[in-house]
Amino acid sequence: MIGQTVAHYKILDKLGEGGMGEVWRAEDTKLGREVAIKVLPDGFTADAERLARFEREARVLAAFEHPRIASIYGLEDVDDRKFLVMQLAEGETLAERIDAGPTAVDQAVKIALQIAEALEAAHEKG
Repeated sequence: MIGQTVAHYKILDKLGEGGMGEVWRAEDTKLGREVAIKVLPDGFTADAERLARFEREARVLAAFEHPRIASIYGLEDVDDRKFLVMQLAEGETLAERIDAGPTAVDQAVKIALQIAEALEAAHEKG
C-alpha cells in the first residue's frame, strides 16, 4: 500500500499489524498533516453486528479527548475498505519499551500511572 492514495490519504509507511487490522502512517493531503490509518480486516467488516458495534465505539471515542489517547479524526469507507483515521502518536510503544530491557522502578511507576489515568478517563466516558 505504500505510495497509494486512499481517499485523500497518501500511505507513507506501515506502522504495525494486529488483530484489529493494519496501521499505516499516512499524509492527509487535504489538511497537510500526518495521521495514522487503521485498516480493518475483511473478516471484521463482513460481520454486520461486529462492525456496527465498532462504529458506535468509534463515534464515542471521536467525542473523547485525553492527552494519553490518540484522537479519532474519522471513520472512512472507500472501495469496501473500512478504516479509522487517527492522531499519529510518535515515539516508542509500550512493547518497544518492555523489549528494551529492565526499567527503573520510578519510570515504571510513571508509565503505569499514565496508563491508569487514560483507562480511568475512558472508563468514565463509557
